[in-house]
Amino acid sequence: MLLVIDTGNTTTAAGIYDNDELIAHWRLSSILRTYDEFGIYFLNLIATKGLKPSDIHGAAFASVVPSLDFPMASAIRQYFGVDPLQVNGMTDTGMKILCDNPHEVGADRIVNALAGREKYGSPLIVADYGTAITFDVVSPEGAYMGGVIAPGLNSGISALFSKAAKLPQVALNIPESVIGRNTEKAIQSGILFGNAGLTDRIVDMIHSEPGMKSARVIATGGHAGLMAKVSERIDVVDKWLTLEGLKMIYERVKEN
Repeated sequence: MLLVIDTGNTTTAAGIYDNDELIAHWRLSSILRTYDEFGIYFLNLIATKGLKPSDIHGAAFASVVPSLDFPMASAIRQYFGVDPLQVNGMTDTGMKILCDNPHEVGADRIVNALAGREKYGSPLIVADYGTAITFDVVSPEGAYMGGVIAPGLNSGISALFSKAAKLPQVALNIPESVIGRNTEKAIQSGILFGNAGLTDRIVDMIHSEPGMKSARVIATGGHAGLMAKVSERIDVVDKWLTLEGLKMIYERVKEN
């Protein structure tokens, strides 16, 4: 079985693959810092599925938090007895990267683009709704072209809460109307409908680029399902696309 982990700034997604089947998956808060914390946490997670450390024969992870790279790798080695593949800008993913500096592109963005291309073809736009909202663009020829980065939904709420003394933290529920009749509904409207508008406008602009008119839009990440309800441009929701991409890259590297 293969353990795959995507460590983000706010949340960490993890899963277990048994051959091609994702038999377990979790989305966790990124609060752990030491390799013992990571190790014990993941041991407890797999135990809830009736699995043992010896069931894990391989591991791959991507991270956008450099300070967590070493403890994550160390935890996997010590607690599962396998040497993990860390996916980064140096990894042979089989995808050509057309950016000015390929090594600075977030590993999760390359993983998303690769998995999206393999599952849905190209051209393609992958919208990932996490701490940031990222739009990653795959060319008609299947290369990674670059993309767009914007603040995420919770980042917007946190910014309002921290900078405006009278504005409260609110849950991400879709309001009945765009016109909020109270402060909570007004914030929900601004965050959800505002980011739906951002999504649709960005997608329209990408579609206007040469060769991109037919690009499908795949949404992934923790808020993908929510945004698909308010955006008019999202074609498919694939919440665990990043985990699938990690599996694909692991298999490619192992074969080579």
